[in-house]
Amino acid sequence: MPDFFQNGLITTLHDLGTIQGDRLEDLLLEATQTRKVGLVLPVTASDMQAAPFREIVKALKGNEFIDTICVVLGVAPDAEQYRETKEIVAELGDRAQVLWTDGPRIQAMYEQLNEAGFRLSVPGKGRSVWTAFGYLLADQNLHCFALHDCDIVNYRREMLARLCLPMAHAGFDFEFCKAYYARRTDRLHGRVVRLLVSPLLRALIAVLGHDSFLDYLDSFRYPLSGEFAVTANLARSNRIPSDWGLEVGTLAEVFRNTSLKRVCQVDLCESYEHKHQELSLEDSTRGLMKMANDILTTIFRTLASRGKVLSEAHFLSLRSAYLRTAQDAIRQYHADAVMNGLTFSRHSEEQAVEGFAAQVMTAGETFRKDPAGGEAISNWTRVITAFPHFPHQLRQAAREDANEFA
Repeated sequence: MPDFFQNGLITTLHDLGTIQGDRLEDLLLEATQTRKVGLVLPVTASDMQAAPFREIVKALKGNEFIDTICVVLGVAPDAEQYRETKEIVAELGDRAQVLWTDGPRIQAMYEQLNEAGFRLSVPGKGRSVWTAFGYLLADQNLHCFALHDCDIVNYRREMLARLCLPMAHAGFDFEFCKAYYARRTDRLHGRVVRLLVSPLLRALIAVLGHDSFLDYLDSFRYPLSGEFAVTANLARSNRIPSDWGLEVGTLAEVFRNTSLKRVCQVDLCESYEHKHQELSLEDSTRGLMKMANDILTTIFRTLASRGKVLSEAHFLSLRSAYLRTAQDAIRQYHADAVMNGLTFSRHSEEQAVEGFAAQVMTAGETFRKDPAGGEAISNWTRVITAFPHFPHQLRQAAREDANEFA
């Protein structure tokens, strides 16, 4: 039975099972007559060639409430990969365009920004999303942008409708909407959220005391979800991290640039399934260990930017507090799994927590050596001030790529 409890600092929009998908789309069709929505689909070459992406495109084919679709293709140096993506996306019609970040035109545009002092040299999802936002900002008729991953195995159009409606509905005044959902199959997934982020936030509060930013992060049911929607104005103001800190870094920028009463989270679906990263306990440079390190350093640097002092002693205390909190979480999740007939391995959960605890110290050392760290990509307000026509040039580059590689 879904609950409707409101807790934390942001609004939670639940799925009570009382509205059908076609009714949601009717509401959106009415709302988007005046509040048009752009959709960002970040995809790599490997994701593009997998079955979920084709199914997502097929589901979007009959969608009428999305005005513009930007499929931003990264990790695809081969022109044939671009052509294949364009062929798949073609069934969405003229409203969809492929933005090829590895193509010579976009690469030349990145180089132009790098020479001007902007930081665009690190490829990844963060840079792809940032580039797509620039592409969409060229159209002043777009009220908001939605983003979701392209490896969702059980994708349904209702997911997108639930993500967009809080932003498009004229009776609401939200500027940012974050998705949440249950990550489970025959077992609980979402280990980085369950066993690292949530226990870590509570451990940080125990060590540092209550902080509005930490309380805000702790209000999100799934802070690492790859799905969110944002107004065009806020997308213009937010900086974007280029590493695995993208989701937490985005939440930090939202916290900085808008009021909490204009932030919400929405229940996207009963369960959500996509590809799973390896834990990679033996190699901290990849998998969930790499993700954990990037997330941790992003949180530490955000706290430092808010005036929090983090010493070596703080990190020693934080590791101990985190371990205790995470071990308590394992006990809770074990009981929850048993009550729902799910497979649960306490040993593997303990191994994950031990690996994450080591990353607390590693990330702490990284932070102490370089508190500022690799800065996030500059916001679009700054870029447009220096290069007023850059968003339109992105659109022109996309059109020229489409013509050249037809």
